[in-house]
Amino acid sequence: MRPYLDKVAPQAWKAAGAYSQAIAEAAATGGLSLTEGELIKVRASQLNGCAFCLNLHTEEARAAGVTQQQLDLLPAWREAGVFSERERAVLAVAEAATQLPLSEEAQADLFGARTVLGDETFVAAEWVAATINLFNRISILSEHPVRPRKA
Repeated sequence: MRPYLDKVAPQAWKAAGAYSQAIAEAAATGGLSLTEGELIKVRASQLNGCAFCLNLHTEEARAAGVTQQQLDLLPAWREAGVFSERERAVLAVAEAATQLPLSEEAQADLFGARTVLGDETFVAAEWVAATINLFNRISILSEHPVRPRKA
C-alpha cells in the first residue's frame, strides 16, 4: 500500500482543502449550480478512473438533485436526451479539461459551452473541472480505498 499524500503531508492537504473551498465559493458566485458542479466532478472522475472520487461525488450529486437516470446515462450524455443545454455545456467543459491536450473538437465544444454559460459561469466550470482533476490525481496516487456505503 502506498502512503496517502494527504496523511504524509497534512499541511499540503489542508491547503488543498482551503483551495477547494475557495473554488466552491467562486463557482457559486460565478453562477454554477451545485448540480452542475457535481456533474463536472462525476464525469471527470469517470474519465480519470478515480473510484474514490466517483463514489463520493455520485452520492453528493444525488444529494444535490442529480437524478439516478442522469448518473446512469452520464457516459452517453451527448446521446441521452436527459440533460439540459447548460448541463451539456458543463459536461463538455469537464471532458475538455480532463482529456488534455485540447483537440479541435474540444475547442469547439468549449466555444459552444462559453456561448451557453457566459464568461463567469464558463470560467467557474473550468475551475471546478481543474480542481476535481487535481483531487482525482491525489486519490489515485494515494490509492484511497472505496469504503462500503451504508444502506
